[in-house]
Amino acid sequence: MTAPASQLSTKRGLELLARFVRAPQLLLALAVLAALCPFLSKPLNGDDPLFVWTARHIQQYPANPFGFDVNWYGTTSPMWEVTKNPPLASYYLALAGSLLGWTEPALHGALLIPALAAILGTHRLARRFTKRPLLAAVATLATPVFVVTSTTLMCDTLMLAFWVWAAVLWVEGLDANSSRQLIGSALLVALAALTKYFAIGLIPLLAAYSWIPDKQRLMPKRKAAFSGLLLLIPVAIVSAYEWATRAHYGMGLLSEAAHYALTTRVLGVAGLSNGLMTLDFTGACLATASFLALLLWRNRPLMGISAAVLIVIGVLFAGNRMLKPYDELSSPGAVQFQIIAWAIGGSGILALAILDVWRNRDSGAWFLALWILGTFAFAGFFNWIVNARSILPMAPAVGILMARQLERGRQPTDRAWSFRNWGLGNWAGKSVWLCVIASAGLSLWTARSDFLFAKASREIAGQAWNKYARSEHTLWFEGHWGFQYYMEKFGGNARAVVAQHSAPRPGDYLAIPLNNSNIAMPNTNFWHPSEILSLPGPRWLATTSKEVGAGFQASVWGPLPFGFGPVPPERVLVYVIRPPTLPIPAGSP
Repeated sequence: MTAPASQLSTKRGLELLARFVRAPQLLLALAVLAALCPFLSKPLNGDDPLFVWTARHIQQYPANPFGFDVNWYGTTSPMWEVTKNPPLASYYLALAGSLLGWTEPALHGALLIPALAAILGTHRLARRFTKRPLLAAVATLATPVFVVTSTTLMCDTLMLAFWVWAAVLWVEGLDANSSRQLIGSALLVALAALTKYFAIGLIPLLAAYSWIPDKQRLMPKRKAAFSGLLLLIPVAIVSAYEWATRAHYGMGLLSEAAHYALTTRVLGVAGLSNGLMTLDFTGACLATASFLALLLWRNRPLMGISAAVLIVIGVLFAGNRMLKPYDELSSPGAVQFQIIAWAIGGSGILALAILDVWRNRDSGAWFLALWILGTFAFAGFFNWIVNARSILPMAPAVGILMARQLERGRQPTDRAWSFRNWGLGNWAGKSVWLCVIASAGLSLWTARSDFLFAKASREIAGQAWNKYARSEHTLWFEGHWGFQYYMEKFGGNARAVVAQHSAPRPGDYLAIPLNNSNIAMPNTNFWHPSEILSLPGPRWLATTSKEVGAGFQASVWGPLPFGFGPVPPERVLVYVIRPPTLPIPAGSP
């Protein structure tokens, strides 16, 4: 007697699910694609144009990646002077553009590969330090900073992929006594540093890990300590890059970027307040860990550290120091509440990293703590500004840390296929995955808001161009980011304002996007208001809005990476020169 068709269908479905669970890499790959593919058509915004312009130049002049001029600050400057990132990410985009085309879906599609590599690498690295590697990888993927950053065309996700796999090969090389893997890791460190300079921090991190004793290693203790000498390979490669750029452009671009970060630091507020801002950026960007930390609140040290943070927040808010630079906030009270909530989450992450060292004192605990605390220190006190992309490198380490901490509560491992062994057969296990799902939902909402902001910037640029750039008069425009990229792409009579060199004529128009960088109001003796173009973008959550305190790309926009609240529409002020009989001074607007 054969089983009913419904029972056979159910059985086959369970068998298929079992295969997926036994292949966590396939599950993770599908999760990455599900999270990022909806945003493949995202327009360029933020610093995306800098990388695409460089990539298109590389296509013609591969040996001179920064040998062209760009108007990014209202003046025409050499690209090598404007950019503060090395060129490897643009070389990758140049290859993708040559093979797939220069459309937004093609370029975003090419960057799915680094995102996949970063998450799969996190899973493989986590297997060395926790029995719940799948949770560690999913916790990394579900963070707002990973999802949003992976929908850009910048260098951060590519750098993270190199970073994670360099760590994987280094750890496994020491465990297996494999010089080949260690050399491969050193080369990946060099590639990461040539993608984003921050990755140079991998050199002391991996060297420190080599010196920490570990019983699981097959490599002898003395050989492991001296293996750090292999890290001179990336030092030599980065030094050669510094020498080559100094010979080609007249200055070493690595040292110039370091000088810029130290001398152009925009703290928004000074000292302690800046550290607090980095805490709330950490808690919000790594929301998965902030939510999971709620399950660990029985730790008295964790509660003590968070209480201390609350006291510091109260002192800062009482003196109105924290929000003083942000005078455009529509609801300061709501912003304060969000800062408090996310700062507690951020302090919990740092506290757990320190507690892990105190309890375990093994190589894994030290490795993760140095990774997390080093990234935090750079993001808050050495980078030129606090931003979400500087928090991204610690996401894999925090995901692994949370898996280790939850493992202490004797949670089941995620290696077998049953729901109970997956951590779903008991309330504690369910609450872990509920936290992950909540963070994933927040991450997708944040990514969608950033998508809508980029889309609104492109569409409002198109509105201004269609209405004013098709006449015989010139449409001048200020602002950069996606607004500038699409204005210049549309062509016609649209021209970017160049300080002291623009020569407007009677009847010309000037468009100024308000939610943009490097804008200045014109001389009203010659420019007269003509129209305000308005277009709705995201509604109740924003990544770039001074009104809700959101500064994902730069904290000068707000003390939060993303903020909740009513988000104003994207607006462009349009001016016209009247009357035509007045002489126009040179350099106006």
